[in-house]
Amino acid sequence: MIEMQEVYKQYPNGIMAANGFNIHIKQGEFVYVVGPSGAGKSTFIKMMYREEKPTKGSIMVNGIDLAKLKRSRVPYLRRNIGVVFQDFKLLPSLTVYENIAFALEVIEEQPKNIKKRVMEVLDLVGLKHKARMLPNELSGGEQQRVSLARSIVNTPKVVIADEPTGNLDPETSWEIMNIFEEINTRGTTVVMATHNREIVNTIKHRVIAIENGRIVRDELRGDYGYES
Repeated sequence: MIEMQEVYKQYPNGIMAANGFNIHIKQGEFVYVVGPSGAGKSTFIKMMYREEKPTKGSIMVNGIDLAKLKRSRVPYLRRNIGVVFQDFKLLPSLTVYENIAFALEVIEEQPKNIKKRVMEVLDLVGLKHKARMLPNELSGGEQQRVSLARSIVNTPKVVIADEPTGNLDPETSWEIMNIFEEINTRGTTVVMATHNREIVNTIKHRVIAIENGRIVRDELRGDYGYES
């Protein structure tokens, strides 16, 4: 599903954010990516959906080598990857329904299929009753649920999340995690960068720890491992 071989990423300022990553993530796995701020977690995550390109090495996602992928092909890659951000990235002038439908419209899905699929994912995240609202009429947790629904509406094989509970209160964070668990149970691979110690230690999954651009720990049912 996702494989990195001898991946290096050096930024123009000289910072080495990835220093020889070697990782294999199987279809259907749930993986937490943890580590101190500035360790290289976001670079790790961004390279998986080609927001960042490695300086050296191979990154295979769904059988595609991202290091060799032409920029014009990146949108096609992302049709099979859902991305969830800390700051939601919803389109403010579109309703909840329209924000989610937009992800299907850009891949030219049939209109009749769009409505059915959007309502399915809204039901999954518990927001069917708010389909006609605008993002600024929702709470932060509701906006993140919309973001999650948008990320899975085209049934991606993998969902990549960068600090998805970072701006949410603890109760809302658990609600979001329950949705991620349901998505994973249905067979979608989930890779999540997080600083949330309690979530990682309670909902056990594989933990990859990154420090100073190096993978220092890779445990099947690991703990967060850092002081909060």
